Amino acid sequence: MGCVAVNKTLLLLGGSRYSIPVIESAHQLGVRVVTCDYLPNNYAHRFSDEYINASVVDKDAILRVAKDIKADGIMSFAVDPGVVSAAYAAECLGLPFQGSFNAVRTLQDKQLFRTFLRDNGFNCPDLHVFSSSDDALAKADDLKYPLIAKPVDSAGSKGVTRVDGPEDLSAAVEYALDFSRDGRCIVEQYLEKKYPSSDADGFTVDGEFSCVSFDSQYFDQACSNPYAPAAYGMPAALPESAQVELKAELQRLANLLHLGSGVYNIETRVATDGKPYIMEVSPRGGGNNLCEMLRFATGVDLIRASVEAALGMPIEGVSKPVYNGFWYQQIVHSRRAGVYKKISYAPGFAEKHLVKESIWVPSGTHVENFSSANFAFGNCFLHFDSREEFLAFRENTDEYMRVDIEV
Repeated sequence: MGCVAVNKTLLLLGGSRYSIPVIESAHQLGVRVVTCDYLPNNYAHRFSDEYINASVVDKDAILRVAKDIKADGIMSFAVDPGVVSAAYAAECLGLPFQGSFNAVRTLQDKQLFRTFLRDNGFNCPDLHVFSSSDDALAKADDLKYPLIAKPVDSAGSKGVTRVDGPEDLSAAVEYALDFSRDGRCIVEQYLEKKYPSSDADGFTVDGEFSCVSFDSQYFDQACSNPYAPAAYGMPAALPESAQVELKAELQRLANLLHLGSGVYNIETRVATDGKPYIMEVSPRGGGNNLCEMLRFATGVDLIRASVEAALGMPIEGVSKPVYNGFWYQQIVHSRRAGVYKKISYAPGFAEKHLVKESIWVPSGTHVENFSSANFAFGNCFLHFDSREEFLAFRENTDEYMRVDIEV
């Protein structure tokens, strides 16, 4: 299947479990993989060919590592903090990447990205930027609520709070700033959804979006953070007309930023005003195994394609997704702190619908309330033959599968 990249070295930033499919695909292509972050005990490091300790947010340190190992390509797949450093090192060394360092900075920094969208006529929520709660309080009575506060440079729903009135603004801004490396947060118009929002992956080949996928993003309102995605469904509930418009706008974005080849995690929604909005376009694979879900649902392998793009190899098999039935990914999590016991399924359900179950902790492990993505401890992929089966499951999820927690 395709060519083999003998004697090539890929520098992969981060060592979470979400890196493992990339390591596997790279090894299938004959590629040596060096993983790098400041956490030597991260799970994926045991599967790479070499581990180097350096902070993924230190772009000069990452450049030195890339030089030292003579990297042929750099990726920060599903590792949001490392994307800018990867782009910087790639540009300095003349290696492939999704875009220039400046283009990637624009995509990664929420303030820069919202400004780019506004200045180029994209649908965009009203935006305010604060570096302290005092700055926010000075404008609290002039803002139009509800709002949402979030760090400019964080992912995984960390530091995100809805703000319904001036009395909530200060605490929300302080909470967001706690998660910002750069000491800035955005406070923007809260866009009520008309349909479930989408958090899925797309891929450009020579600047053209050859694949754009959409899904339905679901949340667990019983958790302390109702903005941390708890499940995904494919195909998406977004109407086809909105998907067509969003694809066109994503291509316009790619043209304006002169993007190249690679994978993107793309968040979109249709608001109650009827307009489709591009919320995030990050030049990396999404967390929560979204590329793996797409591979299950369509056969399109954006993981392998990402490795090929990073190494400047011919990119194979990237196409418009055609879905094989209805798919669901449950992020395994707990609604309260306690001890994980097991996942219980209704009789016959797992045999018919469960495609893959990955639990990252043994029974008897203490787990935390699902307040952000890093408190997940597994995932399950499910397949349904019909929309009716899928909707019946969605309406009564706890009757079909349940995470058993002992408090």
